[in-house]
Amino acid sequence: MSLGLLAKKVGMTHVYNEDGTSTPVTVLDVGGNTVLQVKSVESDGYHAVQVGFHDQKESRINQPRAGHFKRWGSSPKRLVREFRLEAAAELEPGAALSPSLFEVGQTVDVIGETKGRGFQGAVKRWGFAGSPQTHGSMMHRRTGAIGCRLTPGRVWKNQRMPGHMGTARRTVQNLKIVQVREDDGLILVSGGVPGAKGGYLVLRPAIKSSVSAA
Repeated sequence: MSLGLLAKKVGMTHVYNEDGTSTPVTVLDVGGNTVLQVKSVESDGYHAVQVGFHDQKESRINQPRAGHFKRWGSSPKRLVREFRLEAAAELEPGAALSPSLFEVGQTVDVIGETKGRGFQGAVKRWGFAGSPQTHGSMMHRRTGAIGCRLTPGRVWKNQRMPGHMGTARRTVQNLKIVQVREDDGLILVSGGVPGAKGGYLVLRPAIKSSVSAA
């Protein structure tokens, strides 16, 4: 894995290319990414960089986390994530990471948590076709049979049924960076990303694409 950034979803808009075509983009706020800890093989058994994002009140964190931030000379952060590296990183605790870590045209993966949909039936949750909607059916959007009392005599594991939908970790791969606004601390990526406005995301270089930059 390569070094990435933590981001906050601002929302979606569109930008116009030089040929006049419109591209839908998601605006990501990446300002305030700070290196908390640099791990190495000698001290921790692997190379990694721990990144903190979005300042947090000290009264809202527990003592172990507060001690960790004080040890590395950082203000409390709301979000802390770790990026594993193949080799040692030439970074120091307290260093700021800017949007220039990525380039226009580069492909990235965006990791986030999807919107919560609450308790949903099988039709909405799994896309079941449902029963006939005509008069006399009396089934409509119900699940239907989920097994047989004789064979197998039980409900199979992973049977698709009604239940909680959403708030799941999802990764959208190979999104292209359209703009990097370093002065504003913003990165614009093509297409949509998981989660609602204000949600936190992890932005990393794409791991399944040969395109690194334009």
